[in-house]
Amino acid sequence: MAVAAFSQPRVSVDGKLFRLGETKFYVKGLAYGPFAPDPVGSRFASPGQSARDLAQVRALGANLLRVYHVPPKWFLDFASEHGLKLLIDIPWNKHLCFLDSPARREEARQAVQQAVAGCAQHPAVFAFSVANEIPPDVVRWSGARAVADFIDELVLVAKQADPDSLCTFTNYPPTEFLQPQCLDFWCFNVYLHQRAAFRNYLAKLQMIAEAKPLLLGELGVDSVREGESRKCDMLAWQIEEVFRAGLAGAVVFSFTDDWWRDGRQVENWGMGVTTSDRMPKDSSAALRRAFDAAPYFPLPRYPKVSVIVCSFNADRTLAACLDSLQGLNYPDYEVILVDDGSIDATLQIAAKFPAVRTIHQENLGLSAARNRGIAAAFGQIVAFTDSDCRAEQDWLYYLVSDLLRSNCVGIGGHNLLPPDDSPVAAAVMVSPGGPAHVMLTDSVAEHIPGCNMAFYRAALNAIGGFDPIFRKAGDDVDVCWRLQQNGYKIGFSPVGFVWHYRRSTVRAYLSQQNGYGEAEALLSRKHPQYFNSAGRSRWAGRIYATSKLGIVLERSIIYHGLFGSAPFQRLYTPGPSHWLMLFTSLEFHFLATGSLLLLTAALHWLWPLPLASFLLSICVCCIAAAQADLPKPKRRLYSRPLVALLFFLQPIERGLARYSSQLRFRPATGLRRIEGLERKPLVSQTQVLAYWSSGATDRFTLLRALLARFEQDKWQVRADNGWNAYDLEILEARWSKLRLMTASEYLDQGRLSLRCRLETHWSMAAHVAFWGLLALELLVAGLLAPAEPWIWMLLLTVPIAGWALEFQEIKLSHAVAALIDQVAQEQKLIPLTQTTQPSAKKEPAPANIARPPRSRDKAAAVV
Repeated sequence: MAVAAFSQPRVSVDGKLFRLGETKFYVKGLAYGPFAPDPVGSRFASPGQSARDLAQVRALGANLLRVYHVPPKWFLDFASEHGLKLLIDIPWNKHLCFLDSPARREEARQAVQQAVAGCAQHPAVFAFSVANEIPPDVVRWSGARAVADFIDELVLVAKQADPDSLCTFTNYPPTEFLQPQCLDFWCFNVYLHQRAAFRNYLAKLQMIAEAKPLLLGELGVDSVREGESRKCDMLAWQIEEVFRAGLAGAVVFSFTDDWWRDGRQVENWGMGVTTSDRMPKDSSAALRRAFDAAPYFPLPRYPKVSVIVCSFNADRTLAACLDSLQGLNYPDYEVILVDDGSIDATLQIAAKFPAVRTIHQENLGLSAARNRGIAAAFGQIVAFTDSDCRAEQDWLYYLVSDLLRSNCVGIGGHNLLPPDDSPVAAAVMVSPGGPAHVMLTDSVAEHIPGCNMAFYRAALNAIGGFDPIFRKAGDDVDVCWRLQQNGYKIGFSPVGFVWHYRRSTVRAYLSQQNGYGEAEALLSRKHPQYFNSAGRSRWAGRIYATSKLGIVLERSIIYHGLFGSAPFQRLYTPGPSHWLMLFTSLEFHFLATGSLLLLTAALHWLWPLPLASFLLSICVCCIAAAQADLPKPKRRLYSRPLVALLFFLQPIERGLARYSSQLRFRPATGLRRIEGLERKPLVSQTQVLAYWSSGATDRFTLLRALLARFEQDKWQVRADNGWNAYDLEILEARWSKLRLMTASEYLDQGRLSLRCRLETHWSMAAHVAFWGLLALELLVAGLLAPAEPWIWMLLLTVPIAGWALEFQEIKLSHAVAALIDQVAQEQKLIPLTQTTQPSAKKEPAPANIARPPRSRDKAAAVV
């Protein structure tokens, strides 16, 4: 029997969940023991009692027991015979300051090695927990990083004894900040008796777990203090919340009230679902009902979902994508494939899936294809994934479940690296520029990746769908921002994930980044408020990406509470040092390395400077590659050098595409049209316009009207976010930008004088062009002047270029002033000249206009 048992499959990690053979394995567990030691020191019940207990546990619908000591061989066999898996805690003196003593550390290593070796390969073993609830003051004493590193060391010891075993460390809120790196899954003990608090904390734990499974190692209710009736209710909603939140399962503490701890029998606690003599309590039946319902608790409704896949020359991965969409665990959905003018075998592959509705169109780009799919959809919800993705079986169930439980109009989830993807793809995954979600809170997102997102169709229609200007990428970012600008929220589903095949060659990866660079340029023009002056995006939330967005230099900060007494001790992780990544940017290579390289042509002794500049970039890339979290099974000797290479090439390729797109930029039709209006030309870069108002139109009304007009004419405008020294910044011209500041002068009877100051400045492109031209001409003149003195005449082009840029500023100021005149006229404001502006104390009638009628009712004073 033992040989046959050992041939049974073992539980493995499958994305955010577990798998046992061909089926998913959701943990429905009970804690068991420890019991009073018998004469030989065993903490388990007798074989006879254990057999009866395991049969009773199985009757409760459980499939796992958590035990707090290493079980003997006979108990492992009993568990296997009853179809139960074991989560085995390995005891050692974790309550002592173990890192202070080499002997204690070695004792812990030996305990883990012997425990795993004694149970290795047994089919009853689910996983090993190398430590359980290390006291927070011990962790604080030794240091969080040192303790986390030692936990990782214990996991490696366990893996040496049994390479295929699953290993974890059981944490709890007082040491929530501990984040070992080598765990196969995350395990937390959580005792919260308020449903909202419990739900919110699970969402936080899912963010901590990121792409790994999350298991609750203990939850429970005391019958003595809470009462059996309340315990039944609480266990029911706790189990429901666990599985609705996408956790891989939970262990209820405990099976019986019989409990031995700290050398004595525990009295006056009733945590078990059976009494000490194994008599079932009412909570036994409640737990059985909850386990029977898990993991798929019914949704309040099942709205029809239209799954839209947009494809362009995707014959390599399309079959796997469509095949994964055939058997989703959701009762009412359709699949629509929009082929965007493919010239490969895409249509032939699609023909093999008759249940998929295929639409073919000429190559119009990604956004146009998604809009075509929306127009053809019958579902109340439209879900999107890419042709290089495989949907997880429960993808729609969790997306819809979390969407219905929230007040959001859209939702997204993880995109994980498939187990069968290549080591090169794994290196691409941890390189910069990959799809990532940006979180404002633990459940509300600022951005969700386009390969895994779902929206209410009505919400997309309300904002006009996807913008067809985004042909390759950026459409998902644009939609998320526009939805939020319209007051909607976007959510995140931790376990509604898809498997996403990454680019498998460097060429394909750089081609993708080229498309992202073009999209970034489009986004910066359409949403300038989300970008800084250097053209880099500014996210309000935290970016969760498999790649490092910069080198981490600072230590994390832990909130311990007074004297380390806080029940929830959280880790606050500093953001990566983005400024260091500037040394890998295209701008740095051009302005620093390139300029220094040109100078060495004239001054050969300067050659160490461009070399040092280049080596600085290489060092930053190497450090970033060293910090990359490469999946262990995919690591090769070339993996980190490849990641370093991609860190070096990605900003260059993306920057070239961004600048190329920006140079092809043409002003909006609104700017070209407004330039033809009749208005006295402005002669300097700073102008003040003034208007008289009866009081019906104030400064804010004028600004709102201006913003509406700018949006109507598709101007590129950045509004004040509360931190700026201007009201509006107009970025419509290529070589200049204009900042508009407004102020109110309050007159008698509620009337106003509204002042608008227009200040123009060179754009970033203008600065780069002007100073680059100057540097180039100085270099050329310095090289050739000894032989050709006339070459210095080239420098005359510099003031000409400066004059041209100044002229562009005046043109922009003229155009904006004309538009403000138009809007002011629509708002019934009367323009004032500098010599006719009214005083703040006394309002003379302007010489060129009639005095408006007066009224005792200030609100009735209308021009």
